[in-house]
Amino acid sequence: MTGMDARDADLKRELDATLHARRDLGEEYEPALVESFLEKVDQRIDGAVERRVRRQLAEQQMQTARDSRSPRVTDSWGERFGFAIVSLVLAVPLSAIGGGVARLPGLLVAWAGIVGVNVVQALRTNPNLFGRRRSSSQDGGWED
Repeated sequence: MTGMDARDADLKRELDATLHARRDLGEEYEPALVESFLEKVDQRIDGAVERRVRRQLAEQQMQTARDSRSPRVTDSWGERFGFAIVSLVLAVPLSAIGGGVARLPGLLVAWAGIVGVNVVQALRTNPNLFGRRRSSSQDGGWED
């Protein structure tokens, strides 16, 4: 018997007891018996509503907690464009300094740094950019 069936059976027993008491006590007690039965039904409904509200609040709190843990992309197109412009503007003097001081190795190091910073920024704003897949929290493994 499920929880709902058990509650229905309890309510049916209450109704049977109320009807049996009415037969035993007579019609003069009928209003009091009906009122008592309706109070029990009200309590049952209130309990069900309270459980449902608590469950929904718990689900909302769980969803809020999950949402607060997941990273959110808040960068707008303008911020990404601005980052690209600054990166290119800084690339010119860094290339000149690196190439002037250490020739080709210095130039390669400068550009490796520029590319690295831009890759990190791109991955921060779009985690799936290079086809990386997140592991599933349900099965504990990597997705195929």
